[in-house]
Amino acid sequence: MKTITLLAIAAMLLLEVFGSTSSVGGSMSFMLVFVVVMLAVAIYEAWSNGRGVMGWIVNLFASAVGGLTAVALIGMAMEAALPHFHLEGSLASWQHPLKYVVVAAIALLLVLGSWIPLQVLNRLRG
Repeated sequence: MKTITLLAIAAMLLLEVFGSTSSVGGSMSFMLVFVVVMLAVAIYEAWSNGRGVMGWIVNLFASAVGGLTAVALIGMAMEAALPHFHLEGSLASWQHPLKYVVVAAIALLLVLGSWIPLQVLNRLRG
């Protein structure tokens, strides 16, 4: 799980530094990383615990629901926090180091959002 987290943070930071800054291309690139991270978390948990076919399907669904919930909560938190940053332009054009800390925190929270429902399911499974 540590490897997935580090790779998610690295992918998000590399995408932020070298990725597209267009309105559609940048958002779609981030969503692609989000989907890959959610799939990686679900597949890793199913593989490491020797789940059957039904377990894989449940893991994929739970990880996707948790990851999308995390993305929605992160979006709401960013909407609440952005006015306090006093930006002189858009967030994408802001070159402050805090921007990269925020991107790394988003990646970490996405992994947690995908992982926590799987741990809840593991508790319920027995």
